[in-house]
Amino acid sequence: MSKVTQIGHPLILHKLAFIRDKKTGSKDFRDLVSEVSMLMAYEVTRDFQMEEVEIETPICKTKCNMLAGKKVAIVPILRAGLGMVDGMLKLIPAAKVGHIGLYRDEETLQPVEYFCKLPQDIVERDIIVVDPMLATGGSAADAITLLKNKGAKNIRLMCLISAPEGIKHVTSVHPDVDVYVASIDEKLNEHGYIVPGLGDAGDRLFGTK
Repeated sequence: MSKVTQIGHPLILHKLAFIRDKKTGSKDFRDLVSEVSMLMAYEVTRDFQMEEVEIETPICKTKCNMLAGKKVAIVPILRAGLGMVDGMLKLIPAAKVGHIGLYRDEETLQPVEYFCKLPQDIVERDIIVVDPMLATGGSAADAITLLKNKGAKNIRLMCLISAPEGIKHVTSVHPDVDVYVASIDEKLNEHGYIVPGLGDAGDRLFGTK
């Protein structure tokens, strides 16, 4: 079963308040999303495996723990997910970055892939799918399905703001995928927006309407 982790660290919640504020402009919004993503990455990577290695300090030889050859891929869901990548790369600079773009066919309601570029060794990597908003959960679930169809196995999802409906959908479709969020908000409104939410993350990141 999926594990859902709400990361309620004071620094994250403090920055999240500014992200939600409609008076926050695009530059500050981008900086804050990047900072919160970096802070959340600590928790998302908490269970990464370690190995003991021997190094030499200026004083003597000693044994230390390092990541056990962990291969990581960060996969943003376009376009808003792009705002979370730089913050995560500050902590995991060796990670490869893939990109997934999806839209839903209005007649069939099936996901249509309009862009997908992934590292060649995606099957071997631990994948963190990122998107600021988890509203209905449709895009996230579809992106995870696409990754699985390409052979990916170890996948986790990281979002800033989520609705209970989105969490329920993703965890029911993908019970093997752990979900990490900074906030679980009240609900979705009739237009599919998270309440209280933060509006349209893509528009606020890139200054579009």
